[in-house]
Amino acid sequence: MSTGDRPTHTHTPETCRRYLGELSDYVDGTLSEELCHELEAHMAICENCRIVVNTFTKTISLYHQMPAPEMPNEVKERLYKVLDLHAYGPAAKDDTEQA
Repeated sequence: MSTGDRPTHTHTPETCRRYLGELSDYVDGTLSEELCHELEAHMAICENCRIVVNTFTKTISLYHQMPAPEMPNEVKERLYKVLDLHAYGPAAKDDTEQA
């Protein structure tokens, strides 16, 4: 399809921001059907938004394909302490496993 075959990009940047604000819900499949159709119609005429959506989707796909990194227990302990989740931390799991 040549550039001349596509409608002219005549909307404002605020339109793009509004649709891209819904991007996570769109990719997750939780966006309302009406907004989904609006976003897809917008992407049909807006190459910039189409690139952002495609890049975001590919990034999420690649992330899900990666193995989960192993976090050292010391780091987990500090994280759980900062989040005040002591009962769920690695030390609590060790205590449960020994019981």
